[in-house]
Amino acid sequence: MTDTAQTYEAEIPAKRRSRFTATLAHDRKAQVGLAVLLLFAFAAVFAPWLAPFDPNAMTMDMMSGLSWTHPLGTDDLGRDLFSRILHGTQVSLLIGVSTVLIALVIGIALGLVAGYFGGWVDQIVMRYIDLQWAFPNFIIAVYLVAVFGTGLLNVIVALSLAFIDDFARIVRSMTLSLREEQYVDAARTLGFSKARILFIHILPNAVAPIIVQATVSVSYAILGEASLSFLGLGVDAYTPTWGLILADGRGFITQAWWLGVFPGLAIMLVVLAINFVGDWLRDALDVRQAVEG
Repeated sequence: MTDTAQTYEAEIPAKRRSRFTATLAHDRKAQVGLAVLLLFAFAAVFAPWLAPFDPNAMTMDMMSGLSWTHPLGTDDLGRDLFSRILHGTQVSLLIGVSTVLIALVIGIALGLVAGYFGGWVDQIVMRYIDLQWAFPNFIIAVYLVAVFGTGLLNVIVALSLAFIDDFARIVRSMTLSLREEQYVDAARTLGFSKARILFIHILPNAVAPIIVQATVSVSYAILGEASLSFLGLGVDAYTPTWGLILADGRGFITQAWWLGVFPGLAIMLVVLAINFVGDWLRDALDVRQAVEG
């Protein structure tokens, strides 16, 4: 690689870091989103110490409203709602992040290979993606949970497989465009390996749409887990999640409003915060703006 190329590649990360701070300083929604996510992450990590009660401990204080003893009230079995939501934060965030990471890795690999090599490789990959694209993600997740069974690991696997096509399509379309760029031709001329071209020259330039899709998918994964748990297809009944808490309280929503409001509020805040942060990352990671800046 020439000295000019090395200098160019070294300057891009520095410009991106400066754009992170510059865009964050002027984006109030991103600041609020980060604060909310950090708050929920803190709650998830320290839930065993922050929760005043065991999330599954039943008491005689059933269906009680908000009080000093039970800040968010109790459910029909006398379980403390605040403790259950805190512990549910662990599971819901774990499922959301794990699902997207698995789908991201597989989808990026499929999209890069299909877009760069083309031909029969592209045909095979895209026929599978088209088949999966024909069905809504939630329907695929329901079917896979029905096949694999309920449980935390099975829910993560089912949701991950359901989101692969979203990432594969985005990465493939970006790769088809970027593989024709002059810097990719220059990398081929210099004898760089295909792996280096894919992961050093093409993938970084497709980061912005991938990040946007990833943040949206985290939100969808959290909502998907909540929906599966609400339908009784999620984790087991002894593992509190936001969807399961909503499902447990749906029959008492008119008598105890807090059973639906607080877990629903937790889901809404996290989803909004993730979307706010995703918009900020999209702007901060835009390669063209980083080079121009």
